[in-house]
Amino acid sequence: MRAARTGQLADFLRAHDADTIYLVGDIVDGWRLAKSWHWPGDYHTVVELLIAKALAGTRIVVLPGNHDEFLREYLGTYFGEVQFVDRTIHTSAQGKTYLVMHGDQFDVVVINAKWLAHVGDWAYRAALRVNIFINWIRRRLGFTYWSLSAWAKHKVKNAVSVIGRFEEALALEARESGVDGVICGHIHYADMHERLGIHYINTGDWVESCTAVVETHEGTFELVRWIDQNHPVRRPGRLARLRARAAGTQPESEPAPGP
Repeated sequence: MRAARTGQLADFLRAHDADTIYLVGDIVDGWRLAKSWHWPGDYHTVVELLIAKALAGTRIVVLPGNHDEFLREYLGTYFGEVQFVDRTIHTSAQGKTYLVMHGDQFDVVVINAKWLAHVGDWAYRAALRVNIFINWIRRRLGFTYWSLSAWAKHKVKNAVSVIGRFEEALALEARESGVDGVICGHIHYADMHERLGIHYINTGDWVESCTAVVETHEGTFELVRWIDQNHPVRRPGRLARLRARAAGTQPESEPAPGP
C-alpha cells in the first residue's frame, strides 16, 4: 500500500527486540500488487530487518490476512525461524494465553461478498488520499496529524457497530478456545480492553495509526503509537548484543533503563 508508513515501521523494528514477533496479517497488499507493482526501498529495508532478527534467533510468526492471502499457501511451513500459520496461541510471561490471528475469518463481508470488500478497500484508499491533502493543510497551519478514517470509525454509527460485532466474534472465539485473550488485526483500529470478559487486543496498522502491541518482561501488554512518540532504544537489544558477540566485541556499558 502506497500510504503505508514503512519508514516508521523500520524505525520501530530497530528500536525493539523480542523473542517472538507476530506479524498479524496484511503485511503485503497482494490486492494492489496484483494490479500494479509497487515496492519502494523502505519495503526492502523492513524485510531485511526482519530477516536479520530471524537470523539472530528471533522467532517470527506470520499470520496472513485477507490482503496477503496468497501467503496462506505456505501455512504450516517453516523458513528458518519464520513460521506461517493461520492461528496460534501465545503464552505471556504471566502465564496467560492469547489466541493470535488476523481476524478476517470472522468478517462476513470478506467471507461472503469479496467484491464488496474490494469496494470498501477502494473507499478506504480514497479516504487516505483525501487525508493526505487535509494533513498537508494542517501542517501548513502548524497542526498535528489527523486521521479522517479513524475519525469516521469513532463517529459513524455503522462503523462503530461493525467494530463492535467484530470484537464480539473474536471474544467468543477466544472463550471457545479456552484462552484468556485474543490478539488480532484486520479492522485497522488499534484498541485494548476487557469489556467483553476477555483481554481483547487489536494491533492496529502501519498506514495511519502506526501502532503495535508489545509485551513487557513482566508480562503486561502496551499499545505503542509510534506516530505520537519516538521511543529511544533504552538499552542495546538482544539483536545488537548477538551481533557484537559474533564480531568479537561487546558494548562497553549499558545505559540505565529509561523511565
